[in-house]
Amino acid sequence: MHRSTEELQAGVPHILQSPRDGGRVEAIVIRTAIDAREDLASCPFDVGSGAVGDRWVRRFPSPPLPGMSEQNSQVTLMNSRAVNLIAGSRERWALAGDQLYVDLHLGVENLRTGDRLRLGNVVLEVTPMPHNGCRKFAARFGNAALAFVNSPEGKRLHLRGIYARVVQAGVIQVGDSVWKAPHATAGPAL
Repeated sequence: MHRSTEELQAGVPHILQSPRDGGRVEAIVIRTAIDAREDLASCPFDVGSGAVGDRWVRRFPSPPLPGMSEQNSQVTLMNSRAVNLIAGSRERWALAGDQLYVDLHLGVENLRTGDRLRLGNVVLEVTPMPHNGCRKFAARFGNAALAFVNSPEGKRLHLRGIYARVVQAGVIQVGDSVWKAPHATAGPAL
């Protein structure tokens, strides 16, 4: 079941209602092998390897060192309202291939490269690497969905999601709050 361009455009106002801060982790998924996914209730995140158990770290000869460009693609986050619109049901979210699905406004007006997010006791930093839809995304969700996320508006809103790297290790659980770093300093120390 693939959504039409009109159905996708009609869902944008709902996506824009995502919180700009104080969002929520809606799902955690690790990719255990090519095209294999495991939906988790919680997951440790490590500075060197990202989501523990995810195949990201196995794509490289050894865990990336700080400053290596590969680390810019360590963790992916996608807006849960966007993925639900595109996928059509919660059961199909994991097909997008991201590790974290959050109810948080990910657009450039809200998050920029270098901004930090606290999820549980983990701190992530937004990286400059663009997260675009690809042919696998089109095969799973349709050409209209690919055009939707890769459009100028889709890129501005980061409908395909964003990349981040782990700067403070810990555990993230479904249901954890997602705070932007300036707000997080008012709560638990970073």
